[in-house]
Amino acid sequence: QVQLVESGGGLVQAGGSLRLSCAASVSTFRFLAIGWYRQPPGKEREWIASLSSGEKTYYKDSVKGRFAIVRDNDKNTVHLQMNNLKPEDTGVYTCTEGGYWGQGTQVTVSS
Repeated sequence: QVQLVESGGGLVQAGGSLRLSCAASVSTFRFLAIGWYRQPPGKEREWIASLSSGEKTYYKDSVKGRFAIVRDNDKNTVHLQMNNLKPEDTGVYTCTEGGYWGQGTQVTVSS
């Protein structure tokens, strides 16, 4: 069983940056494919980024060029670096791997 714990959310002004972290409980973390999703207020959860086991990255069009997903194998953690944040980036951000989900972290971007 994989446990995922997100952190790093908060309140930021538009144009600001945040770095989210997703810490995994397994030593095989470096071989795992990780996805990030977000759920905006009143909306369905949506996929925003993925990191494959082969270190390829994929992004939703609306975050390309602003978000970057990076793995830190030493800390069993995947980071989601978010720059130039916009109010529409507001939501609960959750990481996932193989059917396991974290509890989510709230990101609020004020205009």
